[in-house]
Amino acid sequence: FAGVGVGAGITPPAISYVMFHYGWRWSFWLSAIVGLAAGIVWFLLARDKPEEHASVSASELQLIQAGRTLAPDVVATGPATKHTGPAGKLLPWSTILQSKNVWAVTFSYFCYGYVAWIFFSWFYIYLATVRGLNLKASAFYATLPFLAMAVCCPLGGAVADRLTLSYGKRIGRCGIAVVAMSMTSMFLLLGSRVASARLASVVLAGGAGALYLSQSSFWSVTADIGAGSSGSVSGLMNMGAQLGGALTASLTPAIATRYSWTASFYVAAILAVLGALAWLVVNPDRTLADSHS
Repeated sequence: FAGVGVGAGITPPAISYVMFHYGWRWSFWLSAIVGLAAGIVWFLLARDKPEEHASVSASELQLIQAGRTLAPDVVATGPATKHTGPAGKLLPWSTILQSKNVWAVTFSYFCYGYVAWIFFSWFYIYLATVRGLNLKASAFYATLPFLAMAVCCPLGGAVADRLTLSYGKRIGRCGIAVVAMSMTSMFLLLGSRVASARLASVVLAGGAGALYLSQSSFWSVTADIGAGSSGSVSGLMNMGAQLGGALTASLTPAIATRYSWTASFYVAAILAVLGALAWLVVNPDRTLADSHS
């Protein structure tokens, strides 16, 4: 997820440069080339399982297999051993949809997605049209939230791991998400009221960074509670974030037009608080398998 921040941080100055020197059509061509290159690299290098990757050594494979929380099914195939995938039992959707944990995390990720997509979709326009920064200045300051995301995402994951090892999942998973999303709300409230455009950009970027401190909490908890259906659980949760992002696309400018951009950030701040509160009802030590049994 730090890669998302890096890519989004590079985009504003790169696209602005291309638009300024070659026209807006070339900005789309550049994006198409990048997407095509990424697809080719993924096709050539990515594999479904480490057992299928030629660059994975025997010692690395042994380390990966030892660290798996779900043991793979093993099928003897002569001198080689074939791993067919996790042996965890798939859970019925009725069990997933009845889980308070799942809905709390999904709602919180909805709030997360709403806030995050303000930066992805509207921050550049906000700096240029509302704060009055020129094209080059807007492109520079629009990179700050994404650089903050790139730094804070792995930092939040590292802190979450340490806290989990020392104090358990309740603190390491849920606690950091509560604190991070609460900090996000404060940054949004402060940044929207700062008079200086450049200082406001820095403060709001702090909100984006604080938000991404909680990123690993969402995905680690769905792996914790999902048991053999962690893919389905994480997919449902991620749907919540996309719904939040879709709502941002239309609701944020509507609020800004009818009331003000400050009101738009206030709404995002309220959702960040609600997302933080949702984590208070999450029990990361109770898996869906426990509920189903």
